[in-house]
Amino acid sequence: MTINAELDAYLQPRLQAIEQALERWLPAPGERPRLLPEAMRYAVLNGGKRLRPILCIAAAEAVGGTMEQVLPTACALELIHTFSLVHDDLPALDNDTLRRGKPTCHVQFGEAIAILAGDALFAHAFRLIAQQVEHSPPERVVHVLKLVADAVGVDGMVGGQVEDILSEREPISPETLAYIHSHKTGALLRASVLSGAILCGATPAAEQALDIYGTALGLAFQIVDDILNETGDPARLGKATGTDRARQKATYPRLYGLEASRLRAQQELQNALDALKSFGAEANPLRWLAHYVVERER
Repeated sequence: MTINAELDAYLQPRLQAIEQALERWLPAPGERPRLLPEAMRYAVLNGGKRLRPILCIAAAEAVGGTMEQVLPTACALELIHTFSLVHDDLPALDNDTLRRGKPTCHVQFGEAIAILAGDALFAHAFRLIAQQVEHSPPERVVHVLKLVADAVGVDGMVGGQVEDILSEREPISPETLAYIHSHKTGALLRASVLSGAILCGATPAAEQALDIYGTALGLAFQIVDDILNETGDPARLGKATGTDRARQKATYPRLYGLEASRLRAQQELQNALDALKSFGAEANPLRWLAHYVVERER
């Protein structure tokens, strides 16, 4: 089988399990509160690659664990990612009206409900991670709680988003661009990999190798996102393209050009693969996912 065929065969049962778990663990619509559960479910169950939960599961399996052991945390990572998308799309930030080929949450439900749906998804994610104690020793769960909180907060995704906003229409330096990409996107992808490994008792050496892998993968993912915003097909992406250039955002193509950006993505792919040299076939899904991140068209 080719890498794509192998990855597809690997993904199918895991994506099905993730979708079923998200459906089960998201709040169901009821009498009160009105609209909020519907908005949360609309945002989450509206498609998506599910890359973060898959990375969590693949890392868990690479160190001898199972999908079932980390499923609550895997789903929590998807809720956090979706919360960030709901808020990114708001008029005050990126002002996008299309996400995953459908109207964004604030277009569908109004700004106020979208903001609160994002808040609720963020809170619900940490409830799911706490639920992880049913499958993992409490000290590992506490470790992951801190890891994920750091990856999302001031020193992670939110901090990166702030620098991204403040850098629009300004000259950008390599240092600023590296900060934005490693925090805005890279931190949560790295945490997705490490959380699965930590929950399943990774050795210090394995954890260090997966840290390097997750960091390289996170940078590669955002570089490819930057490239696709310039060159991608909106129909395949499910969202508008050319928006980074219109806003003069800090991106790899803007600073380095498209060809240099493609070369850097390939370099980070190799860094990710090199980090897995001490692993055997049990880490093949992580290798396939690294190729997918760099070679994807959406």
